Amino acid sequence: MKKIFLLLAIGFSMAGYSQMKEGRVVYERTFQLPQRIFANNPDLAARLPRSRTDQYELLFSNSQSLWQYLPDANAEGDPNTFGGGGMVFRFAGGANDISYCNLEKGTRVDQREIVDRSYVVTDSVRKLDWKLTGESKTILNYKAFKATAQRIGTRMQMSMENGEMKRQQVPDTAAIIAWFTSDIPVPAGPGTYQGQLPGLILEVEENNGQTVFKAIEVSPKVSVSKIKEPKDGKKITAAEFDKEREKIMQEMQKNMPNGMRMRVQN
Repeated sequence: MKKIFLLLAIGFSMAGYSQMKEGRVVYERTFQLPQRIFANNPDLAARLPRSRTDQYELLFSNSQSLWQYLPDANAEGDPNTFGGGGMVFRFAGGANDISYCNLEKGTRVDQREIVDRSYVVTDSVRKLDWKLTGESKTILNYKAFKATAQRIGTRMQMSMENGEMKRQQVPDTAAIIAWFTSDIPVPAGPGTYQGQLPGLILEVEENNGQTVFKAIEVSPKVSVSKIKEPKDGKKITAAEFDKEREKIMQEMQKNMPNGMRMRVQN
């Protein structure tokens, strides 16, 4: 019964507004460096920043969307790199990554970069099992509804043994909280959250705030010609890309001087 009332509320919300079906959203992403990296290593904790904030934009129109980094709004370079004291931590993604989605067909095409090698990765939109909570709040003058989900996958765990860096794949489950508005009935959102919910996602929180996306600007003005599939790179599937990335990371680990640089890919 609670879900029925919530769906009715969403319906009335949609009926009360002239529906915006194309536009541009600017998001602020704040990323906290995982605390497991600092475990039992106070020296490392003192040499690295704990978080960084960057801006991205989402363009959407005609059941398509495009997600990309905003370099002009950020001064810290690659959005997924932490550096300090001769050490670099590198996480998945980069300044030149682009994600295109066909929301009607449920397909996505990503442009990804690894060490100056470009790839065009084709995949399907992988929907999470969302649960509507009945809670709502106002975000940028839009009524937003709360939804929760879990993302189950794996991550690479790093450890140091006898001065040698070890990488091991381990299970990883992320708790997700999203706030979406049916005032903009487009199933788009930040990052990988495309085609997920019956309205534009304005906020996402992963793992108790480890990663947070917040919409800071919503505009009905958009350059529709920019919303197109990326073409620059080697065309491969998502499974092929995972294998290629692992191969490159292993090569880098072998050739990297001890103590000079550390890379983490998840």
